Amino acid sequence: MSVITATRNGRASKRMPVESAGAVLPTRLDTLTSLRFFAAFAVFAHHFTGVGNKTGFGLAPSIFPYSEMGGHGVTFFFVLSGFLLTWVYKPHEHPFAFYIRRVARIWPATLVAAVLAYYVFYERANLAVEWKSFIASLFLVQNWLPDATPTLPGNPVTWTLSVEILFYALFPLLARFVVRMRTPLLVGLTVVGLVCMWAVNWWAFDSLEPATARWVMRHPLVYLPQFLLGMTVALLLRRGFRIPMRPIVPLALLGAYVYGYFQLRASLSAAYDAQLEYTLRPTVAVIAALIIIAFVQREIAGHRGLLNKKPLILLGVWSFSFYLLHHAVIRFATYEWGRGQDRDSVLFTMLGMGLVIVAMSWALYRFVEEPANRWLVRRIPARWRPAPPAAPAASGTPAAPAASEASSTR
Repeated sequence: MSVITATRNGRASKRMPVESAGAVLPTRLDTLTSLRFFAAFAVFAHHFTGVGNKTGFGLAPSIFPYSEMGGHGVTFFFVLSGFLLTWVYKPHEHPFAFYIRRVARIWPATLVAAVLAYYVFYERANLAVEWKSFIASLFLVQNWLPDATPTLPGNPVTWTLSVEILFYALFPLLARFVVRMRTPLLVGLTVVGLVCMWAVNWWAFDSLEPATARWVMRHPLVYLPQFLLGMTVALLLRRGFRIPMRPIVPLALLGAYVYGYFQLRASLSAAYDAQLEYTLRPTVAVIAALIIIAFVQREIAGHRGLLNKKPLILLGVWSFSFYLLHHAVIRFATYEWGRGQDRDSVLFTMLGMGLVIVAMSWALYRFVEEPANRWLVRRIPARWRPAPPAAPAASGTPAAPAASEASSTR
């Protein structure tokens, strides 16, 4: 990390952290694009196997209950969103232009996927529509409703987009302060935020009715520390911070944590088991951050591996559509053919269903998500577009290039 000292009236001003002069950073992070698909597939595996023999299409003993941890693939999405938006942050971009870009990326595909969700989760389920909750889900504000019916109305998976929307709303203002913070303060605030996440979880389930506690832990405000963690990691890497760590290390740590989490639960007392649950979200967020650091460092250094191959990058590009569609397809299959048998052979069904959803995701991306995004972005008024960066002073030191919006952002 480097710092600069500006002068005003001959007096030194407060030193501010900046990127290393002349640092060459990639404008695309293909490994993160590919990792998005694996996170989305983890969520799919969780919904496919369910939480027992009453939900999901079929339980595969070889991966259950470990597949339940796949639901926390959304934690990776939250940390990744904070990282990527900070990585490509444009200080001169008008907030309204930023909002249009975010809406253009997520809303059109969300609305189209809601049609399938309505048919599956209401018509096929013979469930009456509670319109306030359903409409709230279309505008991605359902998590703010303590009395939403059902608990996750509309397309259930869009509860995470309700969380993302709050972060998007705050980002233009939040980024102005965060990018100017000194590194120790930034890291300290991030740690405090994650500790508060644990404390809120503990307080909610210790003090409130279970239904209310679950609503509190779905509330968008609770997840802001995970976004801040992603922002912090992006700024640390841009300031030159590095950890000598290969990607296999955090991936192995994730595997060990998932295994240990479920093995420990059988032997812990109720109090310790509760604490294991309360620390789950911040712990997975930290592991997600380490995974991002390891792969981004590798890409910055110029290494290319499997995650840089075009097939995986394309799967990552389609992963948002995959995420929007997967739960409805699983539930439709369950209504149409009944639950599968609870044995490992159901894994072949899971892979087959995954391929079907990938094909549907390609179509949703190709004909809705991407064209709608381009159409809306082209209509951002010129007065809201970022001003060109000022020419650097003739000091002989090249300025760090501004990163364009990476392909891995949603």
